[in-house]
Amino acid sequence: MARVEANRRDFLRWLATAGAGLAAAGIAPALFAQEAAAAGTDVVVVLGATVVDGTDAPARPNSAVVLIGDRIAWVGPAVELPHCAGARIVDGRGRYLIPGLWDMHAHGIDYEKLWPPMFLANGVTGIREMQGYDENRATRDKIDRGELLGPRVVMGSAIIDGPVSLLGPPITQVANAEEGRAAVRTAVAQRSDFVKVYFYLPKDAYYAIADECRRFGLPFSGHWPYRLRQLDAAKAGQRTFEHLFGLHIATSSRRDEFLALLDAQPFDPNAKRDFFNLARELDRQAAQAYDPATAESHFAALKALDNWVSPTFAVNRVISRPAGTFAHDPRLKYVSQDIIDYWADRLTMFTPVTAEQIAQQDAYFEAQLRLVGEAHRAGLGVLGGTDCLNPYVFPGFSLHDELDYLVQAGLSPRQALQSVTRDAARFLGKASTTGTITPGKVADLVLLDANPLTDIRAVRRIDTVVTAGRVLDRTRLTRMLADVETAAKQPPAGANSRSVRLPVRGCC
Repeated sequence: MARVEANRRDFLRWLATAGAGLAAAGIAPALFAQEAAAAGTDVVVVLGATVVDGTDAPARPNSAVVLIGDRIAWVGPAVELPHCAGARIVDGRGRYLIPGLWDMHAHGIDYEKLWPPMFLANGVTGIREMQGYDENRATRDKIDRGELLGPRVVMGSAIIDGPVSLLGPPITQVANAEEGRAAVRTAVAQRSDFVKVYFYLPKDAYYAIADECRRFGLPFSGHWPYRLRQLDAAKAGQRTFEHLFGLHIATSSRRDEFLALLDAQPFDPNAKRDFFNLARELDRQAAQAYDPATAESHFAALKALDNWVSPTFAVNRVISRPAGTFAHDPRLKYVSQDIIDYWADRLTMFTPVTAEQIAQQDAYFEAQLRLVGEAHRAGLGVLGGTDCLNPYVFPGFSLHDELDYLVQAGLSPRQALQSVTRDAARFLGKASTTGTITPGKVADLVLLDANPLTDIRAVRRIDTVVTAGRVLDRTRLTRMLADVETAAKQPPAGANSRSVRLPVRGCC
């Protein structure tokens, strides 16, 4: 049909009759339109774009997406949409519209002048913050109240580890079941969205944490707890084992041998890294002894328990290369000197030095790519996350790197994109409100200059970002990054201009 002119009231009246998508989302279209009219809510129309909605549906060329405030109100062919006088039109012709991206393993949102704008400028409209503490909870609350422009934040608890730990404050260390339960109650009181568990938890404390999380209906994720078999931890309810820790051992023909070596090794408070270093080396060796039959059984069991793969290739690649490999990354201009200095010091704890070590770590990383491809083909859900704030892992920018690695691992561009949109939302229990371009869901969108379904690198070519209905065009995004570059050159000033927790950061 030909597009007709309509004033704002007529347009909202049309929406009330055309809003089948809103009704499907459980929202009464007429009531939605009435409330929008009463509130004087802005109308934004993304017009003429090819919509890649995050589902398995084909891309829809020459579409229109109507946003009323912070919600998607209508999606359909552009020719069916009446022209609304006074609406803001975002020109989508020749471009591709995708849902806003989620970084599903992030740290450091409390670097308020640096991290939030870097995320948004790269199309990241939501993050899973993997370690909660006072400063980043305060930043989350500012974003929620609209006082700070930034991505949506799903906030983890303080990291919960055993009495021996590789980390220090602000983590919570527990020695027994009672302390584990208390740590979960604290996480609930702090409005944590999930609990984060760590390597060195005693078995009784771990099971108490799992039980208390069930009691409060709180999910928990984190690192592989070394004193448990992966399947036992998954049966207890752990949703992910971050960074692929332990997955190579669990899928190896030498699994029982390696697990026996770990069982016999104590957590030494005087040499805290010894166990971690042994486990990492055994995991590397296990990658060279991958057993398809063992893997098939393990993957099937994890899938049945709704356990997900969270590979964080971005950080794994950095620690697999010599320490100086990324020292001249042009994105360093967006990072303050205190972070750069910390990165340079911290990285030497992980990276290879000799030619033999470099070759071993390159092979290990390639094995990680293959392992994730096998897990994905076995039906395990995959989450795209970066572990930003670790050395040379940059907010927003590195999620684009992660998508590249996921495609190298064997996911199609569509599947890689879904890992940070639709599937991320499903994992978080937010599928009804975010993750796809669907009426009724939040208005978090990214407009691209190229087709991400043919080349995942198109996700880097951002024209416009919409976050909670706020339109950030290319000029605004460029200015945001320029402001980040300026802020990165300034000395820290104020409680939340930098994280006071930086010295305890690691691969977490």
